[in-house]
Amino acid sequence: MSDAVSDCTDARTAVTEAEVEALVRGICFKTGPPRSLGVEVEWLVHELRGPQLPVTPERLEAAYAALRATPLASALTVEPGGQLELSSPPAASLMECVRTVSADLDAVRAVLRERSLALVGVGHDPWHAPRRFLRQPRYDAMETCLDRTGPAGRAMMCASASVQVCLDAGYEEPGPLGHVRRWWLAHQLGAVLVAAFANSPLAGRTPTGWVSTRQLRWAQIGAGRAGAPALDADPRGAWARRVLDAPVMCVRRDGGPWEVPDGLTFREWTRSRTPRPPTSDDLDYHLTTLFPPVRPRGHLELRMIDAQPGDDGWIVPLAVVAALFDDPEAAETAYRAVKPLAERSLGLPAPHNPLWFDAARDGLADPELCEVARICFAAALDALPRLGATTEVTDAVAAYRDRHVVRGRCPADDLLDRLLGADRRPPHGKDLSS
Repeated sequence: MSDAVSDCTDARTAVTEAEVEALVRGICFKTGPPRSLGVEVEWLVHELRGPQLPVTPERLEAAYAALRATPLASALTVEPGGQLELSSPPAASLMECVRTVSADLDAVRAVLRERSLALVGVGHDPWHAPRRFLRQPRYDAMETCLDRTGPAGRAMMCASASVQVCLDAGYEEPGPLGHVRRWWLAHQLGAVLVAAFANSPLAGRTPTGWVSTRQLRWAQIGAGRAGAPALDADPRGAWARRVLDAPVMCVRRDGGPWEVPDGLTFREWTRSRTPRPPTSDDLDYHLTTLFPPVRPRGHLELRMIDAQPGDDGWIVPLAVVAALFDDPEAAETAYRAVKPLAERSLGLPAPHNPLWFDAARDGLADPELCEVARICFAAALDALPRLGATTEVTDAVAAYRDRHVVRGRCPADDLLDRLLGADRRPPHGKDLSS
């Protein structure tokens, strides 16, 4: 999806607090008919002969050099720990998005296979400790900043992978496809998506007690960096306040470290204008250092779904999300289904509330989350033909529903079964990592 924050004004001009609020309100929610869809798929890269075997930085760099020379429709980027990400261009339909990314992944896998490497779809590396691959000022500053809240930041940077679905913000006007409703739905349905697609129960080859350890790590880096704003009838105003009150990760310089006073918020930076006045370019950059579960970038970026197993596992969450947001009938069903879940949030923003913690810890073993997931998958399956989905896509969603959702399971349960045996799996929520 296109990056709407590039609409900012002259990057050399210092910005005031009021100008920042106006810029954020203007660029982060581009309303109109929902027409475009995108997906960002992240993968761990491991040895073809055994994913538990580490890959040297030299081999990763050689593989990525070959991939950069490979024609792709999607943007290829490398994450700090060496994870590979493909970001699709905006697609006019679900099937256009699926075809584009599938073709690109075929090309990527062929290049990696020639080098005895493979993609692995799992939300958190179950074998290896976090290890930095990229050495750039941005990631040096990010590591320094996140280290202040503990080791979770390094795990998030270097050991996690996800499926991120990008949707248009929706109509300005109220209704099932209106931007206020879609913003609210993304945060409430987000917990259901965490539970239904949880695929990261291990760290250091040991069960953590959470079916989505990846989501746990995001919560552990703190609300200032990874928290959502309060949900109200004015998403633009709420997000603008969130941006202003979020801590600045770094102040970029041409030379020397990108250091910043601990706890300096962007609001305080606009007022103090030290260590130098912030510019609109600094605001652009600041927006990329915030990692809420739903990030508005003109469109909505849903960031809560673990990477999925199998070559085509990523298609299922993409199809389900597209159906539940872009089909009016399915969107209304999903809205009504998740509405009772809001009480479990206790008025706290995601992911730092009981609903999201329950989803990340227990997955669909939580009876209420499981029932809502069943309703939403049924609505998605009804809607997918109306969105032009092929039989292969609807069959994949149906198979996932039957294998996991109907049975109150998620892919994390399959991983735990293989590790511990179906009869010996510990109850969700018991911390076995200590």
